[in-house]
Amino acid sequence: MMEILKLNELIRFQDEKITREMIYDSPEMRVALMCLDKGQGLAPHKAPLRLMMHCIQGKGTFTVGEESIEASAGTAILCDPMVPHGFKADLGDKLVVMAIVTPADTE
Repeated sequence: MMEILKLNELIRFQDEKITREMIYDSPEMRVALMCLDKGQGLAPHKAPLRLMMHCIQGKGTFTVGEESIEASAGTAILCDPMVPHGFKADLGDKLVVMAIVTPADTE
């Protein structure tokens, strides 16, 4: 099976909150697209999953553990399970992030 995701067609922003859309969901992998207007953010939190945060559009500050990373389009940040992670649209107008998560243990 193959599925093509046209990300540019899925990008939508809301003034009052982050737009989150689950664009792929299976037991092995989940993919979410999050669109943030200027100043919006996702507070650092933990999850028992392996994670890649891929900056698709814009710039923002990403938090992984105790580190803060300024990232722009084309940057991907990997995070181990149970490590606090989050991001905010504080370096430009808008930020689009694709989050890909997989189970921590796939055995």
